[in-house]
Amino acid sequence: MPELVAFDQEPSVQLLAAIGRVLDAGDAFCLLDQRLSPLQKQAQLDLYQATALIDEHGTRHRLDGGVGTEDGDALCCATSGSSGTPKVAVLTYDALICSATITSAALGVDPSRHHWLSCLPWAHIGGLTVALRSLFTGTPLTVLSHFDADAVMNAATAGPATHTSLVATALQRIDPTVFTGILLGGAAPPREVPANVTTTYGMTETGSGIVYNNRALPGVELGVDPHTHGLLVKSPTMLRAYRNADSPFVTGRDGTGGWLATGDAGTIADDGFVSVTGRLDEVIATGGEKVHPNVVERALSGIAFVRELCVWKRPDPTWGERVVVFVVPQGQRIVTLEDLAPWTEHLAPWERPKEVVLLNELPRTPSGKVSRRLLS
Repeated sequence: MPELVAFDQEPSVQLLAAIGRVLDAGDAFCLLDQRLSPLQKQAQLDLYQATALIDEHGTRHRLDGGVGTEDGDALCCATSGSSGTPKVAVLTYDALICSATITSAALGVDPSRHHWLSCLPWAHIGGLTVALRSLFTGTPLTVLSHFDADAVMNAATAGPATHTSLVATALQRIDPTVFTGILLGGAAPPREVPANVTTTYGMTETGSGIVYNNRALPGVELGVDPHTHGLLVKSPTMLRAYRNADSPFVTGRDGTGGWLATGDAGTIADDGFVSVTGRLDEVIATGGEKVHPNVVERALSGIAFVRELCVWKRPDPTWGERVVVFVVPQGQRIVTLEDLAPWTEHLAPWERPKEVVLLNELPRTPSGKVSRRLLS
């Protein structure tokens, strides 16, 4: 039975080479999040049930009680865990190659002319797939162990980097025009992005982004569940199974099965334009109306005196729940509902925020996503 090899190392070109050797041996790998404490890393290792560990010195240790993988498996990656205990998605070698190939083609990346910059954590799929594109397509790679705005800028201005992958908060801290192309994911994108930025939709289970600029990538099928209005996915980049949970697949619209229920609400227009309105379990029920926080967040994006914000809810004695904006202001600015009103005039009355809460920072999951459930 193939091994599952865990790496406890900072992202680097050397680590990528070691991952390549594990894959060449027919084994699978997983990565421990380097931002975690030793106790948290051990919990993550227990979650993965790896059979071997390669430590920061490159020494390989056999782990008792580990569970191997199936032939063809390549990666075990934990989901963000935003709705509970993280699941471990099992992705095959073929799925990883397919993801690297179709995403590189969609971006027009040419290994002879372009150069990837990795600056997001590899313990999560969005950061790791930058490195895997380099591994599988031969595109050169520069690795930063973590995001640093000055280092990212230097990699593109004084260094060879032409492409990178960022989250929205990181994009706000650099001049994006220094890159040929930027992938933007991890959360709902701002209302307006520069022309060289490609917005993405995807998840750990889909092997990273499968929708670029609201269009499904080649080979990706999307549908909408008529009962829940949730998005369904079939993709050659998709996970084989969960390692620590039941099968994720649901009966398909055509009765053949094999569709993945994403848990996201969305619509697909006749021309294929995909709109993701938010998590099915993250809806604000106010006065008999349903509000998706992402819709309000997009309306409020790009405000100069707001560093970042998140829309969620609080109980309301009249309406059941009310729409609340949790704001991290720029500097010492006091942000009020009146300040935000010009950006929400086009929203329905029930979608407009009824309260503003000022915070020093927004609570986040280990993958960097804002956790609405920790807001109150």
